[in-house]
Amino acid sequence: MVPSSASLAQTKTTDPALRQAREYYKAGDVARLDKRYADAVQLLVKAYELVPASHELPYDIACLHALSGAKDDAFKWLDVAIGAGYLNVDHMLKDSDFDSLHDDPRWQKTIEKTRKEAARQARLWSSPVWDSAYAEQLSEDERIAGLSKFWSEVKYNFVYTNKLMDLDWDAVYLRYLPKVRAAKNTADYYKILMEMCALLQDGHTNVMPPTILYNDVWGTVPLRATLMEDKVIITDVLDPALRERGILPGHQILTADGQDIKAYLQKTVAPYISASTPQDMDVRLYNYVLLLGDLDTPVKMLVADPQGKTLSIDIKRINTTTRRKFATPRPAFNWRMLANNVAYVELNSFGDNTAANEYIKAYAEIAKAKAIIFDVRKNGGGDTDVGYRVLQTLGTPPFDGSHAATRDYKPAKRAWGEKQAMHDFADEKNQPDPERAYHGTVMVLTSASTFSAAEDFAVAFDSMKRGLIIGEPTGGSTGQPLMISMPGGGSARICTKKDSYIDGKAFVGVGVQPGKLIHTKIDDFRAGKDTQLNAALAEIEKVR
Repeated sequence: MVPSSASLAQTKTTDPALRQAREYYKAGDVARLDKRYADAVQLLVKAYELVPASHELPYDIACLHALSGAKDDAFKWLDVAIGAGYLNVDHMLKDSDFDSLHDDPRWQKTIEKTRKEAARQARLWSSPVWDSAYAEQLSEDERIAGLSKFWSEVKYNFVYTNKLMDLDWDAVYLRYLPKVRAAKNTADYYKILMEMCALLQDGHTNVMPPTILYNDVWGTVPLRATLMEDKVIITDVLDPALRERGILPGHQILTADGQDIKAYLQKTVAPYISASTPQDMDVRLYNYVLLLGDLDTPVKMLVADPQGKTLSIDIKRINTTTRRKFATPRPAFNWRMLANNVAYVELNSFGDNTAANEYIKAYAEIAKAKAIIFDVRKNGGGDTDVGYRVLQTLGTPPFDGSHAATRDYKPAKRAWGEKQAMHDFADEKNQPDPERAYHGTVMVLTSASTFSAAEDFAVAFDSMKRGLIIGEPTGGSTGQPLMISMPGGGSARICTKKDSYIDGKAFVGVGVQPGKLIHTKIDDFRAGKDTQLNAALAEIEKVR
């Protein structure tokens, strides 16, 4: 089956035809799992009659015919799917539903037909001409073409059009044209594009340089830090050798190459970082790309221990691959029962279904607690529906998620002088879990490292009025990125979707605000205490 076919079952809509099509699809999927392929075909055909523009449904119908051995019908519906826009050849070749078709001469003809149409369609939006190989110096034509592509894709797809008007995006293009022409090499060229992108101040709109630059040209120090009480405090020492040299979590970074650390980063790194909020920028500067710079140039750092004793040390930058090897991955889900029967649940990633699946598995034990604390302070996002599956167990009536909108650009209306409109996606309530309903006290911990789908989780929880959000404002960056290829192996992404609270209240560019603002205290961190978790536990005791 096509991976995105489930999107019909998950589509949020108030349109009666789409609602009915969704019900047919769900019933058809049940029949498919029961291997009642004829029944499944009938149900999906009914859905397709209601949604004739779909390319997913005819693909799935073709799969069902192939599974039942009806080859002629399978090829017929594959043709319908391809004609409607299904062009994922790689998936077709891997899809075991079509194994029975592989020895039929029509199979190779279908594959070639799909490849040919895919190549033709690619020439409109993602021509292979952009897939040029990395070179230390791209040609001037390639550099200008890349600048032009990024500028034009932002102009027509970036959802926050007020920013484009305020910046005068065309004027920005002309201002950066001579910079691109003068770029000394590809590394310099990509820094120029990153600087241009940073003007948009959006954490979901970025220029990503070729991987080779992060492995062979640029590096960061093997440390992570955060701002605590306006001081740059080391939170993680990735290289054990640095620990042996006396650099430990809790130490304060005072200077880099003789300059105040914050001033140094604002001057040398911040201009190239895309961020939606000040707290988003801080996470990127002090945690993600701390002291980004030339890989072969060490950094002289001055650090102070908790007693104020200073240590000057030369630290060699490491590349991205080495940094990832040093880092210990966090599990998407983890939980434990704290004192006084409080369940502490870490939801560290919504990148796949793991967090929700593991939570559901452990729910029976977690639900025995008198209170649950959900921690999304280190959750960078992923799939919003993963977080919603957790919230659906909290024993509330149907609840709102966030509202989404995108640009509704119609060239003819522009020619008629009409202002560009926005397309608002239909809002739909999230239904509670029919099998699970927790009625105890609930708290959510957030931080500036809570991003994207984890912010959607916080927005929905806030709207549910189910409990208190404690900690720091979230990163304030979410949306649907459009990915584009850039010359020399780089890429870019552009935010195409504007998200807000259901009533229009903004959180992008601001952050979801906690009900109780609690910043981490340096003394607590150094003592191994969790300031925000302890604050949540104190609030739970007040409820008793």
